[in-house]
Amino acid sequence: MKKIKYLFIFYMFSLASCEDVVDIDLNTAEPRLVIDASLSWVKGTDGKNQSIKLSLTAPFFDSIVPPATGATVTVTDSNNSTFVFNEIENSGIYINNNFLPILNTTYNLTIVYNNETYTATETLIPVTPIEFVEQKNDGGFSGDETEIKAYYNDPSNIKNFYLFEFLIIKKNSINLEVYDDEFTDGNQIFAFFSGEDLETGDELKIMSSGISERNFEFLNILLQQTDNESGDPFETQPATVRGNCINQTNPDNYPFGYFRVSETSVFSYIIE
Repeated sequence: MKKIKYLFIFYMFSLASCEDVVDIDLNTAEPRLVIDASLSWVKGTDGKNQSIKLSLTAPFFDSIVPPATGATVTVTDSNNSTFVFNEIENSGIYINNNFLPILNTTYNLTIVYNNETYTATETLIPVTPIEFVEQKNDGGFSGDETEIKAYYNDPSNIKNFYLFEFLIIKKNSINLEVYDDEFTDGNQIFAFFSGEDLETGDELKIMSSGISERNFEFLNILLQQTDNESGDPFETQPATVRGNCINQTNPDNYPFGYFRVSETSVFSYIIE
């Protein structure tokens, strides 16, 4: 018995004494431009105030995301109106306070950065409003999740694509979902969200945006790759997800990100 005890102690000591620091030498690629250009016209507002964020890719272990400063950023609509986005103090955030949103109008983004020109084109997609919200407190497999259903009426005989954002204000956490109307065209349908960390009194901000089919496909792949609860052997495997932005000067130096123009419906709900 003592022999077994001594062997166990020796084994544990051996494990504790052979810890080594392993330095992983990762390949470092040249930084690429990351374009976060989501222009949203919230129902009930004039939509004049818009912003575009530009940053650069960074090594895996870096904690700081470098901004892309000094770029020239413009958006031109199909009526030849041009909107200049000016940078705020070398932050990589570019703003415009006189943007004119018009439903179903085409908008062209042009970015000049480091002597290279990036472009993208999108149409301002309308969205049906969120009508009402239902809550269920005993959801999930174990019955301890709060389930939220945000109902909306899908327009009939039109292909529609939606981006839903569920923002928990107090925790500043957000959940994204995308939907299409392939099997729900013309019906009342709901977007779904559930969570264990929702508490009575929490404010939930629900945003629904009309998006293009290409944006739907882009976000759908992106969300599948970032789903921590996945495990489906037939799921999409991690890969570079290309958006609709193109480097016209040097196509091989393609950017990441997406240019989106949407009408957005906002619904604020207090958890019961």
